[in-house]
Amino acid sequence: MSGNTERATVGGGCFWCTEAVYQRLPGVISVKPGYAGGTTAAPTYEQVCSGTTGHAEVVQIEFDPSQLSYADVLQQFFAAHDPTTLNRQGADAGTQYRSVILYHDEQQRQVAERVKAAAAAQFRDPIVTEIVPLERFYPAEDYHHNYFNRNPNAGYCTVVIQPKLAKLGLTR
Repeated sequence: MSGNTERATVGGGCFWCTEAVYQRLPGVISVKPGYAGGTTAAPTYEQVCSGTTGHAEVVQIEFDPSQLSYADVLQQFFAAHDPTTLNRQGADAGTQYRSVILYHDEQQRQVAERVKAAAAAQFRDPIVTEIVPLERFYPAEDYHHNYFNRNPNAGYCTVVIQPKLAKLGLTR
């Protein structure tokens, strides 16, 4: 990573949705789906889906902080999913779909706590988003990368991702 980019790692349900959201934001350089927050080394998608690894489906976002701040990245995170449902986003249920911010350093932790507290005013129910240190990020299998852009007419994409992007004004 060069000196003029930063990374953020978040999980807000299915990583196909989260990836599609961040790919459409100005200032985002790359978005990689993967797994983090668990105990199994180098997990597979099937292992993560079993709910036994402790990992969540996450995305790692590389962004230009001169165009998009870490706080902006997190504000979009809270807008893009329901952070008040424990271990669930829509029909996707299990700890692998939990709402989580995995911070890279103490400064990110502090910003995450502030943004989470500010976001609470937007929701009727309490936010259950975890804020934990990133220990290790495992990239997802290649077929998960750029999923929505490669499969816009797949059922999940038309029923879940397209409406989410439209709601956020991110159709392009």
